[in-house]
Amino acid sequence: MITVVGTGTGAPLPPDAEAAVARAGLVVGARRHLAAARLSAGAEQVVLGPLAPALDTVERYLAKAEENRKEGAEDAEDAEGGRVVVLASGDPGFFGIVRALAERFGPERLDVRPGVSSVATAFARLGLPWDDAVVVSAHGRDLRTAAHVCRSHPKVAVLTGPGSGPAELGAALTHRSGARVLVVASALGDPAHERVERVTPAEAAARDWGTAVSVVLCLDESRVLAPVRTVAGPAAGPDRWALDESEFAHRDSMISKFEVRALALARIGPRLGELVWDVGAGSGSVAVECARFGAAVTAIEKTRDGCDRIRANAGAHGVDVRVVHGAAPTVLSDLEDPDAVFIGGGGRELPAIVAVCARRARRAVVVAMAALDRVPAARDALEAAGFACDGVLLQSSRLAPLPGNVTRLAATNPVFLLWGVRPPAPTEGVSQ
Repeated sequence: MITVVGTGTGAPLPPDAEAAVARAGLVVGARRHLAAARLSAGAEQVVLGPLAPALDTVERYLAKAEENRKEGAEDAEDAEGGRVVVLASGDPGFFGIVRALAERFGPERLDVRPGVSSVATAFARLGLPWDDAVVVSAHGRDLRTAAHVCRSHPKVAVLTGPGSGPAELGAALTHRSGARVLVVASALGDPAHERVERVTPAEAAARDWGTAVSVVLCLDESRVLAPVRTVAGPAAGPDRWALDESEFAHRDSMISKFEVRALALARIGPRLGELVWDVGAGSGSVAVECARFGAAVTAIEKTRDGCDRIRANAGAHGVDVRVVHGAAPTVLSDLEDPDAVFIGGGGRELPAIVAVCARRARRAVVVAMAALDRVPAARDALEAAGFACDGVLLQSSRLAPLPGNVTRLAATNPVFLLWGVRPPAPTEGVSQ
C-alpha cells in the first residue's frame, strides 16, 4: 500500500497522516515537504525531481517488501519498514501525483489523504465561490491553452510552473484579454511569506515572481459572481446554435445565414482552450457563436462601424470577442496562430487570405463564398497547405407566410461552403 498525503497549503498534517509518515520506511516528496515531516530514524528519502526515477524507486521498494512477505515475515511492512508514503502539495488527486501513481501501481494500492488545494485556498482568500471557475494546468504544458481559456471565461484558475508563470501568462494576455485582472497567490499557507496580489496582465508580465507562486486566478471582476450552478466547472455549451439573423445587429442583411452558420460551426469545431479567427467578420455572428462554445475568438473586420457592431453583438450575447480593425491578409501577420479559421469575406483578396490562413491554422479552415468562380483558387490554396478539402453548395428555402393563411417557400441565395482539415501528424511508435 502507498499512502499519499496531501499537505494542503501549509496546515499541520492530521494525526493519522503524521502517524503514517512516522511509520514509513520510504518517504517521497519535495525537499520542503521532507524537511517539515517527522520521519522515522531509518526512513529512506527520495527528493522529487523527475517523476520516473522516483516511481522506479517506489516500485523496487514495494517489490522488496513483497519478497520479504513471501519469505515468511509476519508483517513485511512493519518488519522491514516497508511502508511507502508520498508527500504532495494541496490535494494530490487534483492535477497531482495520484494520476501517475494510479497508472503505475493501480488505484487499489493507494491510500489517499487529500489536503486543501491551492485553488480552493486562493478563492477562499478572496471570499469567492469557485464552483463556476474553470481550472487549467500550465505546469509542464503548453501555456497557450491556459491563455485562451483565460480570454474566453470570466473566472479561471491557472496552475503554473517553470516557464509558464504569472509573467508569461500576463504577456500572453496583454492587449488580448479585455477587462481581466490577475490575482497571483504565492506561498499560500505560510504566514510569514503568503502574498495575494491583484495586477493587470501587463504588470504581471513586467515582474519576476520567483518560485513561490501557488496559483494564478484570472478574473473579469464584473462577472465573478455567476448565478447559482448545478454542475461545477465551465458552463455547458449553448442550448442552441445557428441563431436566427434577427438575434444579431447587422447591416443590409450582410450576415451569414443560419443554415450556413450551422454547417460552418460543425466544421470549425470551436472548443474550450482553442483560438478561432473570424476573418471578414461583418456582424460577428460566427465569432459570437464560436465564443458561446467556449473558444477564444479574434474577429477581423476592415470597417470601423463593423467593428463596433461586432462588439455590440458580443456584449449582447455575454461573450468575449477580441476585435481587430484592419484588412486581411496584411493585418493577420500580427496575430497569434489560430486553431481554426472562418473566412466570410475577402473579395479579390480571398485567395491570398485563404493561403495565409491555411499556412497558419493548426486544425481547420472554413470558407464561405457567394461567387462560385472563387472556389477553385480557394481550394487550391488549402490543398497547397496540406489540407484535405471538401465542400458543398448550400441552397435552402424557408417557410414564408402569404395572405389567407397560406405558406410559400422563399429561396435564400446559394452559398458555397469549402473546408479544409489538416491531417493528423504521423506518430512514431506507440506512446507509453
